[in-house]
Amino acid sequence: MKLNKNMGTADRIIRLVLAALFLVLYFTGIVQGVLGIILLILAVVFILTSIVSFCPLYTLFKISTRK
Repeated sequence: MKLNKNMGTADRIIRLVLAALFLVLYFTGIVQGVLGIILLILAVVFILTSIVSFCPLYTLFKISTRK
């Protein structure tokens, strides 16, 4: 199955920065518990979607940040 890329460079960079922030907050213990787990999962999702330049939610709403 071929994924049509729907994420631009700025979108990918923002997601990677947020993922890094979430990981730092979690692994330094600043955010713990359920919120920490949620941020950890979001970080993984942001990293994966940035790598493949595809966001499934964008497809549902017919959004593309690619030029």
